[in-house]
Amino acid sequence: MFPIDLTGRNAVIFGVANDRSIAWAIARTLAGAGARIALTYQNERLRSRVARLAETLDDPVLVECDAADDGQIQSVFDAIGDQMGSLSILVHSIAFANRDDLAGRLADTGRDGFRMALEISAFTLLPMVRHAAPLMTDGGSVIAMTFHASSRVYPGYNVMGTAKAALEHEVRQLAYEYGSDNIRVNAISAGPVDTLAARGISGFLDMRRAHAEKAPLGRNITADEVAQTALFLCSDLSSGVTGTVLPVDAGYHIMAV
Repeated sequence: MFPIDLTGRNAVIFGVANDRSIAWAIARTLAGAGARIALTYQNERLRSRVARLAETLDDPVLVECDAADDGQIQSVFDAIGDQMGSLSILVHSIAFANRDDLAGRLADTGRDGFRMALEISAFTLLPMVRHAAPLMTDGGSVIAMTFHASSRVYPGYNVMGTAKAALEHEVRQLAYEYGSDNIRVNAISAGPVDTLAARGISGFLDMRRAHAEKAPLGRNITADEVAQTALFLCSDLSSGVTGTVLPVDAGYHIMAV
């Protein structure tokens, strides 16, 4: 087996909220392979939580970013340019919808709730890639996090499924637009991982139980398995892979259920 070595590469990861989040599993795994990590935190209230995790990394960069603010997104990449010089990896692992819009009927979603879910969960990838690209002077890898609800109905996921469908189209379009710069853009479609954020989805525990029962591997996946796939997508082993949505769901997506 050839070990993956990311020494000399810099990564920025959006979406680390706590030590159970998929974004943190990815950050920890990329750091273990030698990458230098920049983490963002949404606001001062959450800074200490993310800072405690960052302290376990080697020479991390910590930057505030409310993804609803275009100026703060730009400031992240200004800070990366100043403190890291260049960028090789961008991980987009942020999503948000009003709790009321993750229950009941999609048809009852209000205009403001729909706009917010699409803006935070999908639109934000666009300015992030736009600002990251000039720093990816030797090419790079962009990874977004998605879910099977982009193409199937998961009661309770509602408007977030619509947002993930938009996000996956962006992945394909951006892969086309930045391919000439040797910037690869992919998404990981993870099975239901037991994170604090996922617990806010109506029926989440039933969703996990159904996945474990029907997936070919007969179990749910872990955040570390998602992180290992991210490591592959950030490495030269995946140099020919772009515009792809890669399922990491114990095979659930192949089942006619």
